[in-house]
Amino acid sequence: MPTERAHGVQTMKMCEAFAKAGLEVELVLPRRFTSIKANPLDYYAVTQNFRIKKLPVLDLIPLDFILGPFAFWIESLTFLLSAKFYLWFKKYDLLYTREDLAGFFFKNFVLEVHTFPARMRNASQLVVLTSYLKKKLVESGFGGENILVAPDGIDFNEFQVSVSKEEARRRLNLPLDKRIVMFIGLFDAWKGYDVLLEASRSFPPDTKLIMIGERKAQIKELQSRYPDVIFTGYLPYKLLPQNQRAADVLVIPNSAKYEISKYHTSPLKLFAHMASGIPIVVSDLPSLREVLNEFNAFFVEPDNPRAFAEGIARVLDDEAFSQKISRRALEDVKKYTWENRARNILDFIQKNHVR
Repeated sequence: MPTERAHGVQTMKMCEAFAKAGLEVELVLPRRFTSIKANPLDYYAVTQNFRIKKLPVLDLIPLDFILGPFAFWIESLTFLLSAKFYLWFKKYDLLYTREDLAGFFFKNFVLEVHTFPARMRNASQLVVLTSYLKKKLVESGFGGENILVAPDGIDFNEFQVSVSKEEARRRLNLPLDKRIVMFIGLFDAWKGYDVLLEASRSFPPDTKLIMIGERKAQIKELQSRYPDVIFTGYLPYKLLPQNQRAADVLVIPNSAKYEISKYHTSPLKLFAHMASGIPIVVSDLPSLREVLNEFNAFFVEPDNPRAFAEGIARVLDDEAFSQKISRRALEDVKKYTWENRARNILDFIQKNHVR
């Protein structure tokens, strides 16, 4: 921490929100190598209203190209051992974690679940991102009354920037005379970035695809295959509000081929895009329909480059429609704040938490 992955944003923002709700919060993290040297509080632009404690671990994840998943398991288990020892000497009212191996070391904690299957051992309550995850966990034997569905959220004020489209493009060195389609995020297979790249082959000359994210090694190979696409590389999270202002259309092309994409995810960029005032074209997936609908986004068939090209063209060519869905998205996202999410979770916990 900090990390390029979205879980870093979610973790820091939720700690801030829990502290704003009146809790005394301490975030316990593994002390791992990170290429981002900034202070986590500054990097994620959060209030310094909670403490951060980093514990020693055996960090073999840099060797995952040799050890594979064993590197992650070793890091996780040594972190939990450190956490067990550290918390042994501390008094606390609630342990809240996303670490699904925690049940081997702790009891009566709240587990936030982002994928299925989950290791629910010794968890007293679960917080999940989608109704599908709740359904699967109930089917596996966990009581539905102890599961809360809580989609991810946003710091709404953070995304109310005054940067104009032209200024945002100048900062990114993007063309001012093109219609810009923008993807923001890491290039994981389940995020469907390759479908969007293929769709860009049929874009008209006045339309340009911008891909923000990923590392230089992968970009070099992709740039040779898609010379008309602009790849910016990874950019800091705090620049997201102004970067997306450069777009005419924002795209979430998640794939239907992966369970995490189709049913589990609640993408942080989804809420960021809703708050931008820019129309969104998205894959028609149950996970995205947890938050979006036909009134605030334009859905297209997932994993279909032609469908994405046609959907993007529809949104670009119909200004009245684009303004209608983007205005509705901007209004709808206001209820998905981190503060609201934290309050909902705390209300749920206080009703039946076992200590």
